[in-house]
Formats: sequence, structure tokens, C-alpha cells
Amino acid sequence: MDPQFIGSLFESLMLVAFGFAWPANIIHSVRRKSSVGKNLPFLVIVITGYVFGILAKFASREMNYVLFFYFANLAMVSVDLFLYFHYGREEKRRKENFPAA
Repeated sequence: MDPQFIGSLFESLMLVAFGFAWPANIIHSVRRKSSVGKNLPFLVIVITGYVFGILAKFASREMNYVLFFYFANLAMVSVDLFLYFHYGREEKRRKENFPAA
């Protein structure tokens, strides 16, 4: 088998493995309607890593099916980042309207 194909296969499997975590995290946030437990620096670091992975694919001119997994994961983490800000804003608004006694 072609070593480049094997390398891309393992890279895509790694991205699929990471990709399973994001839908569960998004569903958890939506069900709880909360940003509690989310970590902004972590999300930004992960997004940065995916962007660098995408740029590496373009720079090496190795644009193959693995790019799909990078973009899919980037989209899911971006949704998670949006939920972080959305629910964080909602939680702040609730605290302002209903301060603890």
C-alpha cells in the first residue's frame, strides 16, 4: 500500500476520534443551556490547531479527503465556541435579573 495513503488514513482516523467528542459536548451544552464547564482558552487552542492542520494540507499540496475531517471538526468546535458565548451571556443576564440573596 502507498505510505502516503496509509498516513492520510491514520490522520483521518485521528480526526474522526476527536470528532466524536464535539457533538456530545454540543448536545450537553444545549440540553443544559449553560456554558458551565467550558474553557475558552481550550476551545481557542483547538480551533487554532485545526486551522494549522488545514493550512498544512494546503501548504503541502496534499489536499485529499482528510481536509473534510479537519473542516468538520473545525465547524463543530466553532459551534461549541458560539454556545460558550451565547449561554455565557444568558447566564450573566439571569444573574443580573435575579441576584442571589
